[in-house]
Amino acid sequence: MLEDIKKRVLEVARQAQHDGLCKHKSGNFSEHDPETGYVVVTPSGIDRDLLKVDDMVVMDMDCNVIENLTGTKPSSEVLVHIAIYRKRPAVRAVAHTHSKYATVFAVLNKPIPPYVYESMYLGCKDDTIPVAPYGRPGTKALAENVSETLKDSNGCLMQAHGAIACDEKSIEGAYLTACYMEELAEMYHHILSCNGWKEPDLLPAEELQGWAYPSEIKFPNK
Repeated sequence: MLEDIKKRVLEVARQAQHDGLCKHKSGNFSEHDPETGYVVVTPSGIDRDLLKVDDMVVMDMDCNVIENLTGTKPSSEVLVHIAIYRKRPAVRAVAHTHSKYATVFAVLNKPIPPYVYESMYLGCKDDTIPVAPYGRPGTKALAENVSETLKDSNGCLMQAHGAIACDEKSIEGAYLTACYMEELAEMYHHILSCNGWKEPDLLPAEELQGWAYPSEIKFPNK
């Protein structure tokens, strides 16, 4: 069931582990299938390099396990994923990582402001990566806090926890946003440390919104 989605979610989960964004079995990934209404999610507690397609779990939006061919359990944080899909029906995929620098700012409960143009790629309100209030992992409180924060942003930090991103097209898109978040967090950390922990100059909203692809570039047959 949903074999193509299972394969793609698995590939992204492995990539996240290899990229160092999800060490030691941390993090979780899912994609929602609009045709069936089901969600494919990574299982709990399995090294991604040992994970097989049949280990992936299929659930419905009421948290019922529909298929787990090898007896695996879905990630304990699947409540967060489902809450996001419910809050934003257009969202197709969710990627939750425990990447190092993003988690540093999550622990500090510190949003990451727009100091470079890449900030506008995240689809975040005010081009700032927000922080979702703390909730114990595996609880409805965490699910509600994160889904509410992502109501108008495609990525956020989870206080004292990690980072999470969503995308309206694919799991690959959600993971790309998670990667951007980690890169921006790392650069922000370096900037603060090199600047005596003073905030850098930020790009105003009108500057970010004014960006456009160069009209001087001409394409054939256009």
